[in-house]
Amino acid sequence: MKYVKLILMGVIMLSNSSFASFSEKLNLNFSKDDAGKYLLPELGYSYDALEPYIDSRTMEIHHTKHHQAYVTNLNNAIAGTEMEKLSLDELLANVSKYPVAVRNNGGGHWNHAFFWKLLSGNSSKTASGKLLEQINKDFGSFDNFKAEFSKAAMGRFGSGWAWLIIQDGKLVVTSTPNQDNPLMDVAEVNGLPILGLDVWEHAYYLKYQNRRNEYVENFFNVINWEFVQSIFEKNF
Repeated sequence: MKYVKLILMGVIMLSNSSFASFSEKLNLNFSKDDAGKYLLPELGYSYDALEPYIDSRTMEIHHTKHHQAYVTNLNNAIAGTEMEKLSLDELLANVSKYPVAVRNNGGGHWNHAFFWKLLSGNSSKTASGKLLEQINKDFGSFDNFKAEFSKAAMGRFGSGWAWLIIQDGKLVVTSTPNQDNPLMDVAEVNGLPILGLDVWEHAYYLKYQNRRNEYVENFFNVINWEFVQSIFEKNF
């Protein structure tokens, strides 16, 4: 029993360390105000930067309403508790221990802070360099990867995310429900995400209505492959 506890402690410590170090490498902005409340991070580009593939009104609502709601609800969920003393990475690494409001809203904050960095109005439209080599190795071709990723995005019933992750020295496509991500201890498939797509209806409904397939297809026109490449090279 003693050895089992030690092993579990090691897993938890590794999980905490992996989550925090990964967020640091991504330069994700989880800043707080003077009162210790999480703040909504800036996009880093204008709301119309992804036109015509993702419209400016959707981006504005997605950022200022939906992402802001996750930030606000996360602050409310941890207010007056010991959770306020923990970083977002510490909360999410062991999120199974915490209330569902922390899982949903903390995940929503982390996932969106990551998602905004994955988008660019000047996309190269395809991976390159060592990342492309690994995609070809693990999927056979970039087109095969694109098909598998799109299948994961389309196959996620209801709300959730599609992901490209690093797992055991390979690239793997997976998906998660709601605002879960592959770094969480509740994820069915764990790994380091290098690409993610939000397939909640609020991410595309104004422009595409129920045509998620068109949204998924056009996502490949706005991927910031330079950022994805940098994540891959730092972690593979």
